[in-house]
Formats: sequence, C-alpha cells, structure tokens
Amino acid sequence: MAEIARLFPDHDLDERQAEALREGTRIAEALIFVSSEPVDEKDIGKHMPEGVTALTALEALRAQYAGRGINIIRVNSRWTFRTASDLSWLLSREVSEPKKLSRPAIETLAIIAYHQPVTRAEIEEIRGVAISKGTLDVLMETGWVRLRGRRKAPGRPITYGTTDTFLLHFSLETIGDLPGLDELKAAGMFDGRLPEGFGVPQPRDGAELTEDEDPLEDGAIDLFDEQALVPGDGDEASAATAETDVALEADAEVELEALIDMDAVEASAVEPESAEPEAAEAENPEIPSQTPKEI
Repeated sequence: MAEIARLFPDHDLDERQAEALREGTRIAEALIFVSSEPVDEKDIGKHMPEGVTALTALEALRAQYAGRGINIIRVNSRWTFRTASDLSWLLSREVSEPKKLSRPAIETLAIIAYHQPVTRAEIEEIRGVAISKGTLDVLMETGWVRLRGRRKAPGRPITYGTTDTFLLHFSLETIGDLPGLDELKAAGMFDGRLPEGFGVPQPRDGAELTEDEDPLEDGAIDLFDEQALVPGDGDEASAATAETDVALEADAEVELEALIDMDAVEASAVEPESAEPEAAEAENPEIPSQTPKEI
C-alpha cells in the first residue's frame, strides 16, 4: 500500500484499489517478460483486474523500474524491457560489422520518416533525383520502412511509412519525438539562411490509413510497378493482349509453312551435281611439291 501511494501521490486509493493495481502491475510485468516482441497495450488491458487500466498499471511498472538496470519503455502503444542506456556498454558485443546505409538510403529514410505517408514520386521530388530500386529494398529489409497503402491518385502509387522497429532502433517513443527545426539547427544540420516559410513537417505513422489512401490489394506487389491498371481494366487488357498473341502466332505458322513449301520446290528443280570429280580427286590427291631449302 505504501509503495502504491508513493507511485501515485495524487490518487487517493483505498486498500482494495491499491491491491488491484499491484496485481495489475504484476500481470503486465509477466506478459512483457515472456514476450520476445513489444506487447501491445490493448493486449495487456485484456488481462487487467477490474477497475485497473493497462496504462495505469504500465506507468506504475515503469516507475518501479526507473533507475534500475532494466527499464520498461514504450514504443508507440507497445511496451518492452530494455537495458538501461547507461549500462548498455557492459552487454555490447560486436559479432559482425554492421552495414552502413548509403547516403541516398539515409536521405530516403529521413524523407519517409518526416513526410509519411509518402510515395516514391514524392520522395524523388523532394530529393531532386530518382530512387533506385535497391535503396527502398534495403530500407524494407532492415524493417524500418513498410508499405502503407495506395494513394488515391492516377496510377494509385504505393505509400511508404516507418515501423515500430524504426522507433526502437533510434530510441524514439513516438514518431513525434523526431527532432524539430530548432533542434536540427542547434545540431548544425542547416548551414546558411533558410528560405522564408521553411519548416519541418509533422510526421504521422499511425496504422490507420489517411483519407487519401486505399488499402493494399492481396497478393504479391511489385514495388516499382506503381502504374498498374485498376482491377477490372487489367483483365480486359490481358484478354486483348492474349487474343493478339494468338493471332500473331497463327500468322507466323502460315508464313513458316509457305517458306517450307518454297524451299521444297526450289530443291526439286535443281539437279544434283555429279560426285565423280570429287571421287577422282579423292583417289589421286594432289600433294604440293616441296623444294628443299638450301642451308
């Protein structure tokens, strides 16, 4: 009771409420401990005692672990254990040299993080150069970038956004914790005078699609086939293409048969040459005379 009162001095909790909250923190701790991945707050809330919310229990648990070697951290709406940042050097071990992102990949990742949801064409417009397929592949393989949906625009291009793995790697609780304009200036990221009205956008990484996004279709998606036909039109186009291919194949067969008949006619009109001269030459081959050289 005294510990709960210390953690929540502004809450006037009776003995029953304090016991329920204590039980809730124990349940939350157990669920996070056994999970290999961050646990969603909603899933923890399903197991809370009556009268205790998941957020209240998790905040109490985080306060209990504050200052210890292991901390409770939140990544968006998910919670997990993590080694205290000031002790991470004790447990670090280099197994293999990590691959460094190329400059185009870093720039692309920054654009996606700040401008999400964003399309490939919008990334290219901001950077001023085209993006290679490998750049987006690398960011997808790291698990930092994900496919969100399709923009409600001609061509229905794919939109990209960041993941919880991105937040976890860069020690961000929410995407809003990304440095703003003042922080970037203080870090020396901007040299010279900025254009009037220049600002850093407010990123959004929610799982819900925005008003100008459609959900992705089922099945495999070619990331760079963003100008694919709308479902329905594609079926008619495929049928038309198939009919054209069949017609071309039929014409090719007719032309081939005609060429074969022409070759047969020409071959029958030419008499075979006599093989006797060749036989004579074979019986009496001419041997070139060799004159001995004077030494």
